[in-house]
Amino acid sequence: MTTSQSHHAARPRLSRPLLALFAAFFAAGLVQGGFVYANRSPAPEKHLAGTAAWWPHLALALFAVALAAGVFVHRRRNGRRGTALLLPVGERAARRVRRTLANASRGRGLWRIVAAIIPAAVLLYGAFRAGVQVTGGLDPDFTVNAWGGPTYAGAMACHYLDALLMMAAAAWLLDKILLRQDSYFGTDRSA
Repeated sequence: MTTSQSHHAARPRLSRPLLALFAAFFAAGLVQGGFVYANRSPAPEKHLAGTAAWWPHLALALFAVALAAGVFVHRRRNGRRGTALLLPVGERAARRVRRTLANASRGRGLWRIVAAIIPAAVLLYGAFRAGVQVTGGLDPDFTVNAWGGPTYAGAMACHYLDALLMMAAAAWLLDKILLRQDSYFGTDRSA
């Protein structure tokens, strides 16, 4: 195998079922946001001072940059390549989900399924909420007193930052909960 071939083999691949699941939740959010926009009020709301929450989001943005830099350095030091952003929809994640479900169906490690429900729901809700924000945000009343409002771009920036941080925390929790790829089938030894 050449260096070029081994480099391509090491790249993380997307899982079609997980990507389709995330896309379905995002599309459902687009539809929900469309309903919000379609049912908008003809009388615009007034902007209330102090509702934008820019300072907390600036602090969150700095935290996110520091966290991303730390993850990048940690992954490089451990010899991992690829992007951490694709981990929740990657083929590796799909194998871990299948392994955890199969293990639980045999009566072992059912606690993992129960523990994974909330972080998995947060991941899927993040995709849904991102879709809602795209189309619902077209209604000026949707963004006028939102975090990052009153503009569409500001509300998108703040809501997407919140969603990405919550989704990153949920993905981290799932990484700790789901069975690892290298654990042998039928046991519950990995944490």
